[in-house]
Amino acid sequence: MHIRRRKGWELPESAATPEHVFFNRRAFLGASTAGLATIAAPAWAQRADADPSARHYPFKRNERYVLDREVTPEQTNLTYNNFYEFGSHKQIHRAAQALPIRPWQIMIDGLVETPMTIGIDDLFAKLTLEERLYRFRCVEAWSMAVAWSGFALKDFVAFCKPLASAKYLAMDTFHRPDIASGQKASWYPWPYREALSIEEATNELAFLATGAYGKPLAKQMGAPIRLAVPWKYGFKSVKSIVRFEFTEKRPVSFWEKLQPQEYGFWANVNPEVPHSRWSQATEEVLGTNKRVATKLYNGYGEFVAHLYRDKAGERLFL
Repeated sequence: MHIRRRKGWELPESAATPEHVFFNRRAFLGASTAGLATIAAPAWAQRADADPSARHYPFKRNERYVLDREVTPEQTNLTYNNFYEFGSHKQIHRAAQALPIRPWQIMIDGLVETPMTIGIDDLFAKLTLEERLYRFRCVEAWSMAVAWSGFALKDFVAFCKPLASAKYLAMDTFHRPDIASGQKASWYPWPYREALSIEEATNELAFLATGAYGKPLAKQMGAPIRLAVPWKYGFKSVKSIVRFEFTEKRPVSFWEKLQPQEYGFWANVNPEVPHSRWSQATEEVLGTNKRVATKLYNGYGEFVAHLYRDKAGERLFL
C-alpha cells in the first residue's frame, strides 16, 4: 500500500476550493463586472487590453505546489512593489505603467546551439503554461504568497538548447531610462542582472512567471515575464526580462556588484543567517497582522537542498 505523508506546511485537499467552483465563479464575476471594471479600476490597473495573451488566462493549477497560508490579496501585491527601475520606494505602480510590453523581444544567446531573438507571444506558443502557488520571501524580512502563472524554467532551458559547457544562466531586464526614471541613477549597474546555476535553472521549482492572479502580470510585478525562485530571496527574481545568456563563467548580479558583503550569488533563505543590518529569523506576512518564523529555503528544502551539498565553503545564504 502506498501511504502519502503530508508535509507540515501542506493544506488538506478539503481546504481548497474545488476547481469547477473556482473557474465558474471567476467566469460569472468576469461577465457580471466587465462593464464596471473600466469605471472602477484605477488607470494604472487597466492593463488587460495592452496584453494580447490575456484571453488565454486563467491556466490550470499545478496541485503539486501548495501553501501553508492564504494567497496574498491581489491589491496588496499590486501596490507594494520593489522595482528599482521606477524608483526606490514601494509605491511605484503608477510609474511602472510607462513600460511598453508589446512588442517585447527576448534575446537568447551565449553558449547555445542557435542564438535567437523571439517575440514574447511566439515564445508562449511553444511552452505549456500553468498556475502555481508559491511563497515569496523578500530579503527585507517580509513575505507574500502568490498565484503565479507561467512555465517551468527547465522547459525554457530545453527550448534554448544550451551547450554542455554552459554552467550558468544570466537574465537581464530592459534598459530604458527614457521611460524608467530609476535607470537614470548612474550609481546603479544597469541593466538589472541576475543569474542561476544550470542546476538551479533546471530544478522543478524554478519558474518563469507571465501572469498572476489568473491574468497577465501587472507591469509593476515585472510584465511581461519575470523569474520566480521561491527558495531564494526576492531580489533574485529578476523582472521584465529581455535577455537570457548561457555562460560558463559565473555572472556577477546587480546587488552583488553593488554590495557584495550583503548580497551574494546564491541568496538562499535561511532564518539563522542574518542580513548585516537585520535578522532573518522572522518575516512579516503582508496583508495580515502576522509575523511568523522564517523557514530554511523558505520551506522548499525537500526540492532544493540537494543542489548545495557539494558547495562547501560557498556563501549560500546572502
